[in-house]
Amino acid sequence: MRQVCEERRRLRGNKIRIWGGCLMLFCLLIGGGDLGAQEKDIAAGPVHIEADSIAYEADQDTFHAQGKVLITFPGGFLRADAAHLNRITNRALAEGHVYVDSDGDILEGERVDFDIVAKTGTVSDGKMFIARNHFYITGQKIEKTGVATYQLEDATVTACDGETPDWRFASSELDVTVDGYGVMKHGRFLVRDVPVLYAPYLLFPAKTTRQSGLLFPRLSYSRDKNGLDVELPFYWAISDNADATFYQRYMSERGFKEGVELRYALGADSFGTLYGDFLNDRKQVTETVGGISRNWQDDRRRWSYYLNHETTFSPGFTLRSDLRKVSDPWYFRDFSAFNYYLDNYSTTGEDRYRRVPFLANETLGSLDSTVRLTKDWSLYNLTALVRYTDDFSSNSNDATLQKYPEVTITGFRQPVLGERLQMDFTGGYTHWYRGEGQKGHIGEISPTFYLPMKLGPYLQLTPQAGFQGDLWERSDSLADSGDKRGDRKIFRFGSTASTEISRVFEVGGKRVEKIRHAIKPEFAYTYIPETTQDRIPNFLAQIPAQHGLTYGVTQTLLARMKDAQGKVSYQEMMRFKVSQTYDIREARRDVAASGKETRPFGDVSLELDLVPYPFLSFAARNIYNVNSGGWKQNNYDLTLSDPRGDTLTAGYRYTRDTLEEINVALKAVLTPSVDFIYMLKRNQLANKIVEATYSVKYRKQCWDIELVWSDKDNGANGTDARDQTIMLYVSLSGFRTDGFR
Repeated sequence: MRQVCEERRRLRGNKIRIWGGCLMLFCLLIGGGDLGAQEKDIAAGPVHIEADSIAYEADQDTFHAQGKVLITFPGGFLRADAAHLNRITNRALAEGHVYVDSDGDILEGERVDFDIVAKTGTVSDGKMFIARNHFYITGQKIEKTGVATYQLEDATVTACDGETPDWRFASSELDVTVDGYGVMKHGRFLVRDVPVLYAPYLLFPAKTTRQSGLLFPRLSYSRDKNGLDVELPFYWAISDNADATFYQRYMSERGFKEGVELRYALGADSFGTLYGDFLNDRKQVTETVGGISRNWQDDRRRWSYYLNHETTFSPGFTLRSDLRKVSDPWYFRDFSAFNYYLDNYSTTGEDRYRRVPFLANETLGSLDSTVRLTKDWSLYNLTALVRYTDDFSSNSNDATLQKYPEVTITGFRQPVLGERLQMDFTGGYTHWYRGEGQKGHIGEISPTFYLPMKLGPYLQLTPQAGFQGDLWERSDSLADSGDKRGDRKIFRFGSTASTEISRVFEVGGKRVEKIRHAIKPEFAYTYIPETTQDRIPNFLAQIPAQHGLTYGVTQTLLARMKDAQGKVSYQEMMRFKVSQTYDIREARRDVAASGKETRPFGDVSLELDLVPYPFLSFAARNIYNVNSGGWKQNNYDLTLSDPRGDTLTAGYRYTRDTLEEINVALKAVLTPSVDFIYMLKRNQLANKIVEATYSVKYRKQCWDIELVWSDKDNGANGTDARDQTIMLYVSLSGFRTDGFR
């Protein structure tokens, strides 16, 4: 290194520019990493030394920089009152208001003594700031003992800004590894300057990337279901492509529940998640819900498992497994307040490690496990599927139909015999299996032909004709009147017609420039002749005869908007659709033979979506029975929000003689630091509140605390039993150990 510096340094008055690394290791004091990586960075640009005066002492082979010393290097700089570098001893000394910034990490101290070869040294009255997890670390003496390891005396650690942090850890001795762990001896946890906890030995994560360690515990109390409920997770960073989380959960009413989640990435195109838990449940329960009963007076072994794996062999060729199973139909009812599946619920599946598509609570009626192999081409798709279904509405799953397997090929709509005639099709084989009842095999082919045409400048007409052929064979040994094998042929005929009328209105507003109003009438005619299906097996779905006309009209308002920077965007401000079906077969029915009046007009369906402003949306989905003169369904959703973060969502659900409920969720930002959250679910038919949850969350720059109180209906057999839960969450910024992606 001396030879490189001798050949490459240049003196320019009070500036020195050095390539190759003479002074580069000043930045290693807090930068971590290896020497080779830093030399590579230095090679991208020079190191500069600036000062009021720079002198070189030849006999000592030492540089002396005095007064407003500034040393810059790729990724950072060093400021000090004075700096000295002895190239014989490889010792670098910076004194007086030393300040080092390296890639956002900060080191301050009065005196920095550093060995640029061993990469070790000491700092007196030092301060460190680790930007990656916003940690401030102070010490009367900071000793760098390795590439990224430090020992501190009389040290403090906090993630809080300001001279007087809201919380901090203090210890007489601290060993810390940047992008690793910190170990405190005789540690104290202080709120402001008041000590509240003492630990003779304390381990904490000093990084935001993956690191093994304890995660924050969860604490709650459930009066009727679980009692005192405490969970303490432990995270294990196994390797760069795998990690695991161990869940130790104690419920005073039930016992210990142990779970483990394993996440892995076998490559860029192969990844998955495996989870399982087990509980020897000691809670005694006797109840009947939804037609199924339980009388548990002894300990029960209860468990669940989940496997989501995906491998892409080549573009469009993918294997995916989604295996989910629980020990009993009551599992999600008993753990509806908190379970792994609720925590990992996702409607999109974009996060490859959060792919649970169902709400795992007491409303879940069944659970599907699937393994799917798909191959895509530009115009075709081949899918092989195995599916197992757990039916929670029955004590036994023997009568539930399972697919073992299903193979389907799909041809997307494409031209045939020229450009005008088009066709799509589906075909395949399914093996239906169950322990009790009819089971067997089905082969199916279903092509459909289309002839789209334009009648004038406005009308689009598409006649279509299709066929569905099924071959089936039963494999059960039941003695009944049905055939053991046979076939079925179903023909479909129809046509669709649509047109659109539109006009653009100049608005000229600050936000909305133009609005396009469009009216689109649509008609669909369907005819399926009557086909005898009396002797087909019950695992082959019946296809009823149809002869009807569905008509509707859709109106839309599309706004062209421009923001303050002139960026143009479009938003559908309104969509309103009304549709109905007229049953021609019903209209032609012989009234005299049946003795019943014909009712050819079907229900009227109304759909409305309104987004007049970015902070207001309203949706309605209603069905009106024109024959009885009443509403069959009413569903409304209203969402209000503001720039401050306040939100209100209100929903109303009504199905005649079955359901009527109100759902409300409110988040009020009371102050910049305090949020109030309220959620309500009310059953109007039973005239009772199903669930009410109140939550207060207080946020600060480096910590937050949330108190949640929940009151849920837990009644069975018409009882008024309720379960009340209290949960407390405390979070300190900077203390995360997981993060596998």
